[in-house]
Amino acid sequence: MRATMDVRPGDYIKVEFQDDETGEREFMWLCIESYDEEREIVFGRLDSVPVLNYGGKVKLGSQLAVSYKNIRAHKTSAEFKSQ
Repeated sequence: MRATMDVRPGDYIKVEFQDDETGEREFMWLCIESYDEEREIVFGRLDSVPVLNYGGKVKLGSQLAVSYKNIRAHKTSAEFKSQ
């Protein structure tokens, strides 16, 4: 059974990231550009500055593909900007 997401381009999702080297985790916001419901993947740009290093591969503005299973929160653009 596939998960369905009520997301739209311009919305924000909070995503859980894990550093493969240290095992440390952090949560960051991603601005959605598109998504593939069949493959359960969201595509977007990172809207947070990472605290962890990730080998220098992830930074503010990085374009990323994220599995639905790593999404921890969702906000519309209006909700996100009003916080």
